[in-house]
Amino acid sequence: MCAALREARQASGIGVRELGRLLGISDANISLWENCHRIPNVETVAMILTAVRVSPEERERILDLARNVREPNWLTVGIEGIPQQLAGVVECERAATSIVEWIPMGIPGLLQTSDYTRTIKESSGLPQEDIELRVMISAGRRDVITRVNNPVQFEALIDEAGLREQIGSPAIMVDQLRHLNAMGERPNVVIRVVPRGVGWHPGWVGPFILFEFPDSSPVVYFEHYSSGAFVPTEHDVAAYKKAINRLRGIARSPEESSALIAEIAHQMEAAP
Repeated sequence: MCAALREARQASGIGVRELGRLLGISDANISLWENCHRIPNVETVAMILTAVRVSPEERERILDLARNVREPNWLTVGIEGIPQQLAGVVECERAATSIVEWIPMGIPGLLQTSDYTRTIKESSGLPQEDIELRVMISAGRRDVITRVNNPVQFEALIDEAGLREQIGSPAIMVDQLRHLNAMGERPNVVIRVVPRGVGWHPGWVGPFILFEFPDSSPVVYFEHYSSGAFVPTEHDVAAYKKAINRLRGIARSPEESSALIAEIAHQMEAAP
């Protein structure tokens, strides 16, 4: 939500001091809200959005974030167009300093090519205009790990089965695997593959993402088919940190993972 407030103000061309003067609020408080150091109440958020003159649709989206952000377990349900949980994930990605994602099937969203993302959305039966909108949003999300200044530290723990499952044509899948290895060469990105045949591990329960922030408590996010849940409770976060350490313990090293990804890409490319 904090990033959404900051972007709404910047889009309006209003500076922090000017907004503070308009609302009779100190610019220091506005900066604290925009940088996630404090959480404003819903009434204050509404007042800010009115001052910066956002569209009715954007106003409702940000107010929904504000209403739910204090919930102990924030469950977000999909809405027509862009799911609410996607908006929440995007805000977390922008504010985070570190992201760790475990995915048992497929490729993490931040590491997907546009063709791979488009193929998944087409398979879900969405209208073409919604598909292209979500592909565009997905491409924009990658900026958090590719930007020049302070890119987020991203670690992907991927099950080997997800790499071998062909999504789209062989060409799309080969391009995706090569893109994965190219992203893994970035200093802020670590990719580790959990091999087959290691027996039960905590990742069997399902995918999850751990977000860590500079000045607020970490949050675990679970994505479902048409809804998602944000869980900030300390004992749950601690349990998932242990799960991440367990997955790291059985995963291949980044170098071994890169070699395996390249091998799978070669096999797919050589297949008749």
